[in-house]
Amino acid sequence: MAVDDPWYDATASGRGVEAAAGTSGDGRPDAVPPQRVHSAAEIYLEVQRSPAFQEVRRRYRRFVFPATLAFLLWYLAYVVAATAAPGLMARPVAGAVNVAMVAGLGQFLTTFLLTWAYARHARLRRDRAALELRWDTQEMTRGAVQL
Repeated sequence: MAVDDPWYDATASGRGVEAAAGTSGDGRPDAVPPQRVHSAAEIYLEVQRSPAFQEVRRRYRRFVFPATLAFLLWYLAYVVAATAAPGLMARPVAGAVNVAMVAGLGQFLTTFLLTWAYARHARLRRDRAALELRWDTQEMTRGAVQL
């Protein structure tokens, strides 16, 4: 029995599996063979191999790896200075504020600046291309077979 509801997915409910497999209800092959429909996994692999996706990933890596390395080195320098040079870190800068406090506040400032820089980089260099890839992928998977 055919269901005329466009939102009804016969193969998801377990009914109509024979029709989805390319055979009629009695097991005979259909007169018109179904077109080859790619699975979602094949489509995602195709998108992953595409030059547009590789460009988005390259832009991401070119920002994230150096920024992460710089931040980790800055943090490591702070920790090493705090343990190896306590005299330097205790040196007063202004009143009760010493070098350690200024460097510690610098860690917070660096975190906020890095977050702002990442968001700006993503907005200017990657978001538009990633959104186009997303729409293209959704269009390709619209008729895909779920495996």
